[in-house]
Amino acid sequence: MTWNSDLTLLLLPINILLAIVVVFMERRNVAATWSWLMVLLFVPVLGFVLYMILGQNLRRRKLYRFSKRDQTALLSLVAEQEQLLSEGWLGDEDGTTAAHRKLIEMNVSSARALLTLHNEIDFFTDGLSKFERLLTDIAEAKHSIYMQYYIFNNDEWGRKIRDALIAKAQEGIQVRLLYDDIGSRKLNAKFFKPFDAAGGERAAFFPSRIPYLNYRINYRNHRKIVVIDGLIAYTGGFNVGNEYVGLDRRFGNWRDTHIRLIGEGVPSLQRLFLMDWNLATNQKIQGLPGPLRLPNTKNRLPMQFVAGGPSSQSFHIENALLNMIHSAKHSILLQTPYFIPDESLLSALRVAALSGVQIHIMLPKLADHMFVHWASRYYVGELLSNGIKCYLYTNGFLHAKMMVVDGQIASVGTANFDIRSLKLNFEVNAIIYDQPTAQRLEEIYWRDVEDSEPFTLEDYNNRSAWSKFNESISKLVSPIL
Repeated sequence: MTWNSDLTLLLLPINILLAIVVVFMERRNVAATWSWLMVLLFVPVLGFVLYMILGQNLRRRKLYRFSKRDQTALLSLVAEQEQLLSEGWLGDEDGTTAAHRKLIEMNVSSARALLTLHNEIDFFTDGLSKFERLLTDIAEAKHSIYMQYYIFNNDEWGRKIRDALIAKAQEGIQVRLLYDDIGSRKLNAKFFKPFDAAGGERAAFFPSRIPYLNYRINYRNHRKIVVIDGLIAYTGGFNVGNEYVGLDRRFGNWRDTHIRLIGEGVPSLQRLFLMDWNLATNQKIQGLPGPLRLPNTKNRLPMQFVAGGPSSQSFHIENALLNMIHSAKHSILLQTPYFIPDESLLSALRVAALSGVQIHIMLPKLADHMFVHWASRYYVGELLSNGIKCYLYTNGFLHAKMMVVDGQIASVGTANFDIRSLKLNFEVNAIIYDQPTAQRLEEIYWRDVEDSEPFTLEDYNNRSAWSKFNESISKLVSPIL
């Protein structure tokens, strides 16, 4: 008997035992179970090490710890809104909000996403205009700047934003910067030396205790939030760096969607930032929402901020998207860089299409992550035979995360239409119940179609054998990408 055969006989029972452990630990997620078993099959023993690093379930843990005062106050606000909703508190002129009462009630009760009625939103679809406006708002800050990004790069634009924060910290303004440890892994002490000297506060989310080894690497904070003076807020798809203003040669133009908000919704984002800040720093800064009626605007624009993350028992953002899809009567416009839906989302889109809803999905033609790119092609190909239309964006890289239903309601935020964003990452999406705003987003979508090429069922059926092979491999591991 050879050495190789001896090793095989030794590994086989160990691998079977480890497979049983995986099946037991992943019993709630069949797709993920099979994906990890495939990894274990092709990479014996080492695959289990990867599972223990990447596959741990944070839903079994209570990550966020609220003060009794915060918990009581938030539950009181939620109960108040539930009571108001039950009494018909949604009167609006065009009926858009009332038509989606069940979605609103679900978000309030399950996700504790408070409905706010008076807001104003500006949209940014290119990084330069977004960052120029952000720099203006930072320069005018009077009290506080809270900033959170998944990726904060050490490059020209990263230093511009950092230096703007330094200038405000030197004025005595409270400046807090939160960044994801994996997404912003190129940052170092030298980059932050002047920031620290100016009195700025900073924290890394889920940092690596040992360099290049992070047992929570699979759970990243993908949120992008800025709150200035508790009155102005930003969120959406843009991170901080040169590539997001179109200066990266590989990607060229960076097409994204970001919002600037004033109004009643701002405290919801501030509370979310403070929750993440407290988790990252072990501080206990009060994270209460402010008053629901702020003096900035009388404009009626109802919206909720729905947060999702691995600490939640329910998939709040996915549930909101599913509800929106099920409510569609005429059209669904979807933009996402990564399209890896789970079976519930895939079935919802398929049923909607078969019911006569016109579904348009836009993906980037350019790939930034190859496995995700091929998996996205596979899943959209699954829907082409049901009559959906697909467009591949060709004017650079499409990173927008947006869905508009029937030209009435919309979702814009940080979550991609994939399993990672909806089940693993910390994310936040704005659900907007306003017909004029939804129609503005539709106009943006159709302008992007002009910079896209169709991807048809014929294109999919005629793809190369190499493409089919890549899709086959990618779809097997898609639940854990």
